Amino acid sequence: MTKAASWAIMILGILYFVLPLWGMVEFSLSMRRGVYSFDAYTAVLSDPQFRQTFSYSVLMALLTILFGILLVVPTAFWVQLKLPRLRPLIEFITLMPLVIPAIVTVFGYIRLYNTSSWLPLTGTTLGTNFLLVMGYATLSLPYMYRAVDTGLRSIDVATLTEAAQSLGAGWVRIIGQIILPNVLVAVLSGSFVTFAIVMGEFTMAALLNRPAFGPYLQLMGANKAYEPFALATIAFVITWACMGLIQLVTRFTKHTKAGR
Repeated sequence: MTKAASWAIMILGILYFVLPLWGMVEFSLSMRRGVYSFDAYTAVLSDPQFRQTFSYSVLMALLTILFGILLVVPTAFWVQLKLPRLRPLIEFITLMPLVIPAIVTVFGYIRLYNTSSWLPLTGTTLGTNFLLVMGYATLSLPYMYRAVDTGLRSIDVATLTEAAQSLGAGWVRIIGQIILPNVLVAVLSGSFVTFAIVMGEFTMAALLNRPAFGPYLQLMGANKAYEPFALATIAFVITWACMGLIQLVTRFTKHTKAGR
């Protein structure tokens, strides 16, 4: 392939991604006829429902990330260290959320934990929020587990564990102060994907009747013209900001290791 053809393909690829984004941003600025303005953004940001749903989804995302870290890091560490033969089984289990639709999972929750069941979680706000976090953790499990598992494969888990045990460290300290810092970038990558999944998820939040950002996006898209494009632009900026933070953490980690 010639150099000119390579440049042409790269330019076409850039245009393929950039032009739709520019069209989205341009339309979001066209609420006022004949002039660009931020009226759509002002309308969105001043909407109390936007602030409520956005803050709720951010809280659910943080809780989901915390639960995912507490579940996945010790599990992946133990599989890597003591149970390598179970890796195919664990990987199969973590892939199940990609096979089972979210609507099936949430209907299972509603059937098992409704107000007439032995554990009526849907009867309270706290119980329903708990179910939603569990559902989000299930949806993000394939991505979080693979990110952490890849990070663990890049370090010598056995040597680090033996060295820590020889110094008297317990399992909690080994995982929290030795293993977790060494796979921090991988954990952040999984956390970023989890955050994106939670912020855009619609099915579980809608069927559990929770004030999340996904149903709000759907409601705005069905009833407004310019505001949904402003919301999409805001979500895009947040996504790229998270990616930039991950890159900064990755570079900082590399420089720190090189300095050592």
